[in-house]
Amino acid sequence: MINVNVIIVNKYKDMLMGLNIEVIKSMEGVFDVNEIIDTFSNFYFDRMLLDITAIKNYEDLDNLQRLSINLDMSRVILILDDNPQSETQEYLSKLISMGIYNFTRNLEGINYLLNHPNTYRDVAHIHNVDGAGGSLFVSNSGNRVKIIGVKNLTEHAGATTLTYMLKKHLEANYNVAAIEVGKRDFAFFEGENLVSTTESDLPKELMKKNDYDIIIVDLNNYSDDEICSFVLYLVEPSTIKLNKLIRRSRRIFEKLNNKKIVLNKSFITESDVAVFEYEAGTKVFYNIPCIDDRKMPQSSINSIISKMGLMKSAEGEDENFKNKLLGLFKF
Repeated sequence: MINVNVIIVNKYKDMLMGLNIEVIKSMEGVFDVNEIIDTFSNFYFDRMLLDITAIKNYEDLDNLQRLSINLDMSRVILILDDNPQSETQEYLSKLISMGIYNFTRNLEGINYLLNHPNTYRDVAHIHNVDGAGGSLFVSNSGNRVKIIGVKNLTEHAGATTLTYMLKKHLEANYNVAAIEVGKRDFAFFEGENLVSTTESDLPKELMKKNDYDIIIVDLNNYSDDEICSFVLYLVEPSTIKLNKLIRRSRRIFEKLNNKKIVLNKSFITESDVAVFEYEAGTKVFYNIPCIDDRKMPQSSINSIISKMGLMKSAEGEDENFKNKLLGLFKF
């Protein structure tokens, strides 16, 4: 018998009640989304079966978005209504953009998801991103939010600091937020819109910031890279770091073929990048030297921003930005 803590039913009561499951709490009827949130936002459950018709005005996707922000949707299986609209890729893609990955219409799907809950990787093929690489969330203003992932390949390659530096440079022209997953290193940086979160809460945090132009994510060990528009994979090209990386995953560069490999904290000259590419069997997207993260702006950061196609204006030196010391200590 599968332990399902919560079941909320309406139209599909008979189907759900026929499951061989143990239920701790159940609700029947039609409920305002705020009532569901208030009831379960602080209620621990392993699994919830939620009949979408039990949500008042469920046709309004804003209600589902509010639900996804306030509940852990990785633990919720959403039973969709049996209508033509909910079968379209456009509709399912909107659910995925909210971080809702577990949805079905039948008993077979429910039984499967109870034992094998989806991650983004399992539903990425359904997600309509208009031909763009990676996931792009639709903002409240109708624009698409670009999500830039930053991930260390070698140990301590500088993903957190680069995430912060990118944010500081980009926010001169964009509304930018930065999120780190699974750590709390942002506590040591000054600035607004620096969020530390968990792997399970990342989709929720992304949805909270869907009115931003750009969200930069320090992925750490988060495995679903497809949630990003694109990812910068960082390599510190020292002998010991590279040898450790190859010993851990001998075919790592082959697996990341055509991805954006960035040399960070690098002492390799531009003329030697071609040698690195030949020996590693991979192309290098950009080569970032060791930089002083207390000084702004940095030409190398502006250059990689330009290469990503995000530089809005010619590189210049704002007097409020030029050689600005952020301070040695936050406290």
